[in-house]
Amino acid sequence: MSDSDLISLYSGRILELAADIPHIGRLPEPQGSARRRSPVCGSMVTVDLSLSDGRVADFAQDVKACALGQASASIMGRALLGRSRSEIEGARDALKAMLTAEGPVPAPPFDGYEVLIPARDYRNRHASILLALEAAADAFAEAEAR
Repeated sequence: MSDSDLISLYSGRILELAADIPHIGRLPEPQGSARRRSPVCGSMVTVDLSLSDGRVADFAQDVKACALGQASASIMGRALLGRSRSEIEGARDALKAMLTAEGPVPAPPFDGYEVLIPARDYRNRHASILLALEAAADAFAEAEAR
């Protein structure tokens, strides 16, 4: 990876997002909780959430990830409240398609992922970027199963 590639990938906006992740921490009594880890880089995201009427009523996230994983968690953190399971899974699937198949940016309110389009060319970064939404989808499924 050249210096100009790194500058493009780690833009100022990505670094701003990584430094400002909302809903950091853990919920004391979540209805659902899930941890996802990238075997490639060791990044890890844990999401705790509570539901009300089939939507995310409260959540927290513990993020130990690279700047791209942190930026992804930051984007998700701004959009997750009030979302249904299908909206979260749809955003996860759209993000994966955006990264791996040049699909479109996820629909609002998850359209902030547009900033991560430059990561398409770096397959070894995809797993870390997907962690937050994967953990949120898993936590939602666990909460519904209870």
